[in-house]
Amino acid sequence: MLPEDYGQIDTTIRACLRDVLGLSEARVAAFEDETPLFGALPELDSMAVAGLLTEIEERLGILIEDDEVDGDMLETFGALVRFAAAHAPR
Repeated sequence: MLPEDYGQIDTTIRACLRDVLGLSEARVAAFEDETPLFGALPELDSMAVAGLLTEIEERLGILIEDDEVDGDMLETFGALVRFAAAHAPR
């Protein structure tokens, strides 16, 4: 079940990707659920992941534990949004 603010979470994740990775507004706006992220975006390397996740935590007011971070959550844009939505306060 998706939280009511799923659209806002999607928007926030897009803003984090744009701001942390320096991606253009148009590029991020074109992301779909299936758009691959880690391994497909040269800007999203292992060093950038920490910054991105910290920014997501701050903007959404969530906590992402180290043991929750894996390739699946970063595989696609949709996976990242769903992961963040699952951690959003209800």
